[in-house]
Amino acid sequence: MNAPLLLLPLAQDKAQLLSQLVQGLSPAELQWLSGYAAGLAARPEALPLVPAAPEVSSRLLTVVYGTASGNSKKLAERLKQQAESAGHRVRVLRASDYPLKELATERLLTLVISTQGDGDPPDDSRALYAFITGKRAPRLNGLSYSVLALGDSSYPRFCHVGRVLDERLTELGATALVPRADCDLDFEPRAKLWLDETVQRLAVDGPALAPVTTLRSPAAPQLHTADRPFVARVLANQRITAFQADKDVRHLELSLEGSGLTYQPGDALGVRPRNPSWLVDEVLAATRLDGDVVVARDGLRWPLSQWLVEGVELTKADRPFLLAHAERNGDGTLKPLLLPENQAALRDVMASHQVVDVLRRYPASWNAQDLVATLRRLKPRLYSIASSQLRAPQEVHLTVALVEYQAFGRRHVGSASHHLGAQKEDAPVEVFVEANDRFRLPRDGTRNIIMVGPGTGVAPFRAFVQERAESGARGHNWLFFGEQHFRTTFLYQLEWQEALKRGTLHRLDLAFSRDQASKVYVQHRLREQGAQVFAWLQDGGHLYVCGDAKRMAPDVERALLDVAAKHGGLDEDGARAWLMQLSQEQRYLRDVY
Repeated sequence: MNAPLLLLPLAQDKAQLLSQLVQGLSPAELQWLSGYAAGLAARPEALPLVPAAPEVSSRLLTVVYGTASGNSKKLAERLKQQAESAGHRVRVLRASDYPLKELATERLLTLVISTQGDGDPPDDSRALYAFITGKRAPRLNGLSYSVLALGDSSYPRFCHVGRVLDERLTELGATALVPRADCDLDFEPRAKLWLDETVQRLAVDGPALAPVTTLRSPAAPQLHTADRPFVARVLANQRITAFQADKDVRHLELSLEGSGLTYQPGDALGVRPRNPSWLVDEVLAATRLDGDVVVARDGLRWPLSQWLVEGVELTKADRPFLLAHAERNGDGTLKPLLLPENQAALRDVMASHQVVDVLRRYPASWNAQDLVATLRRLKPRLYSIASSQLRAPQEVHLTVALVEYQAFGRRHVGSASHHLGAQKEDAPVEVFVEANDRFRLPRDGTRNIIMVGPGTGVAPFRAFVQERAESGARGHNWLFFGEQHFRTTFLYQLEWQEALKRGTLHRLDLAFSRDQASKVYVQHRLREQGAQVFAWLQDGGHLYVCGDAKRMAPDVERALLDVAAKHGGLDEDGARAWLMQLSQEQRYLRDVY
């Protein structure tokens, strides 16, 4: 080992000993060694003796995660940390990065995977899901596995992806280490039990490395997170749809000065929402509860009114709340909706009813403690970032559609969009950055990109175009944008026209669905320009889709399959394989919700 510059502070004999010691060490072992040395320098008298290392286990735990929001990734990394602290060798891979051919020889596998919407795998997991559930999946008689499933019980097929993979792995001959855990949006308590149980079972299932006490060097400053958000100040809150438009869409600019927060195009900004005070008053009136009563939950003691403003979800009635409320409802009219055969009716209730609607339509008695304990915690909302930090270093921009409608004789709003839309200049907003590594610009700036972003789905593409302009990327940028009306809902119209003039946007195809007798959407424009779309992709281009997951994204995917069939001469299976290959190469990426 020749590293004379690194070893200069040491005498020659010590340098040779150190060289022999570090030779062949893994990155994890080198990291431990650096911490050990730092601890020895700081407190030599308190340094514990290092036990002799036992024989290293040949069993490697592979943790594969699939995520849309980032929660599965965080839990997978927590499992790695816990398992390594217990002495196990662990590797963590995103589902899109997992080599499918290795599944046949895997011996310890953990899947931490979410379900997107009503039963779909996250985009990064589609290939893995198709492989395991398909005909090419190998027999897995030597595999021990565990599954942590994340989902949203507001959807009938709650944790569907995790359940299907769990059942399929058993069919293929694998043995479950621990029972599958299905986690709702409030996943922390259930996930913690599963993590602890999995690590304990690993110790029983096979040998591990001996645990080693590590000495920590001083902790690096923590960035702001969901638990420790940064209080940003509003710089601008501008309506960017015409006042006569059916939609109220806002462009918000927030100051990040002093936060230390950084982001990349494609990332999201997490916003801590607040329920409006008038909605809290409606809930208090419907329950006849005193807002000053102190309620304890999750280590906090707040007045009920504070819980209803910032602690619990009021704008959505989820299944656990409906189940609990049905038990308290005296006339029994709500219970039939919760039967398995009435899933469609239940889905309609959850989609149309807020908490106060349920309280009014199906009267029942609640006390403050039980109500707060039953309602779902108010979670941060994620918004695609609409700016590049190369252009606005101390700012972050958002494109927010205000959710507001009338139902059951009362006003309904979205908690986060209403909260943001109501903020005046210099008002505080609690925020953090949520990285989205699966929605990144190509590293090669000469690559062409195609962006499909109808409505507020255009937000990240504003960031993309800014970033490519500021970084001097030479690849061409092509945007497909759609909305209802050219005159009233053409978001960022002047910016796109200026970008075309400057040559930082090279093509712009528009689809305004209500401006003619027959509705026209972005998928129609993709088909119309199919020959050039296919040529750009065959030439190494990247295609991005952002927006509605229920209708738009499947319609766009169908259009892409049609483009491949018509202009690539592919049959249905061939077109799907082509699109899957683009996805695996991270050249067809979606950020849909």
